[in-house]
Amino acid sequence: MLITHDIRCALDAVVGLVNTAPEDQTTDGLADVASLADFVRKHEISDVGVLSEHDLAAVRKVRDRFAAIFAADDPRTAAALINELVAAAGTTPRLTDHDGYDWHVHYFAPGASVADHLAADCGMALAFFVVAGEQERLRRCEAPDCRRAFVDLSRNRSRRYCDSRTCGNRLHVAAYRARRKEAAG
Repeated sequence: MLITHDIRCALDAVVGLVNTAPEDQTTDGLADVASLADFVRKHEISDVGVLSEHDLAAVRKVRDRFAAIFAADDPRTAAALINELVAAAGTTPRLTDHDGYDWHVHYFAPGASVADHLAADCGMALAFFVVAGEQERLRRCEAPDCRRAFVDLSRNRSRRYCDSRTCGNRLHVAAYRARRKEAAG
């Protein structure tokens, strides 16, 4: 599966967006308009005007819809959720070459809200995975105390943790210590 720069950026944005949702009493990563503006800057989302409380509420709704796609049990369910999301965004594919990047496709209409922009571009990035029969690559971390979203881009589809240096390493160390304790006693 070919993952172009714009698809990779959209995947990073959708994972980042889903992971702003509050989990188990943690704070919302999109607590206010300023945090939404930080998200937009961090993910270099283009063509975004002045952000408002309305944008914040709309992006939170889109975030919930993306979370449902990551939770989908099968491609048919994921496809239906993506279709609804992208259709509601008023998708308008167009070629563009901006900010030093070569030609790529934007799926949002010119002047679209940030929520529609995310729904269209990120929704289409996820759609490519469903079309390629790779929906199972849209995952949640398997660490018991972490449910962060990620896209498994490993060659053999074997990634289990959002970050192998934190969640994966922590679980491997715990398993090692448990084995040592059992062997010793």
